[in-house]
Amino acid sequence: MELTDIGRRFIVHWGEMGSNWGVNRSVAQIHALLYAHGQPLHAEEIADTLSLARSNVSNSLKELLNWRLIRVTHLLGDRRDYYETSGDVWELFRTIVRERKEREFDPTVALLRELSADPRLAAEPPAMQDRLRSTLDFMQTLGSWSDEMLRLTPATLEKILRLGAQVQRFVRPGDSSEHAVTAAVFPATPPIPPMG
Repeated sequence: MELTDIGRRFIVHWGEMGSNWGVNRSVAQIHALLYAHGQPLHAEEIADTLSLARSNVSNSLKELLNWRLIRVTHLLGDRRDYYETSGDVWELFRTIVRERKEREFDPTVALLRELSADPRLAAEPPAMQDRLRSTLDFMQTLGSWSDEMLRLTPATLEKILRLGAQVQRFVRPGDSSEHAVTAAVFPATPPIPPMG
């Protein structure tokens, strides 16, 4: 498959962003190719298109399968495995958040709970105890919120995010647009003329 300039730039950039997020560049590029192409591809097509070694493609596909970002499919009359990803960016977002939460966030919460329950914590300086417990409280609150958000359908989640962007204008202090919104909602009353 020959990539267009737009396709190539998207895939290269997605690979660079993947590296910034701690994801192998090849893994991110393969996912970007499958997402942008929108059709199942077999490993040889992926390797040829991205000029990657077959072993690199194989390992990267395993990683994407472990992250549940791609799935294996088959075509009638073809014995090869084909790979595809969801075309729904909201579904991909939810999958990434869910997987990162399970791999990175939840183990940290588990450790903080264990440390908070350890009787030896009482021997630590009070400031450390407070920070550890406040971090646990914050992470549990954030975890509960994210669990609730992940239960929503993509359409509902998108509505909530859009609504949140509108609501923040009312609660962000010191914003000049806040004054405009407040004035529109609560117009100033005209001054009362002096009694004479």
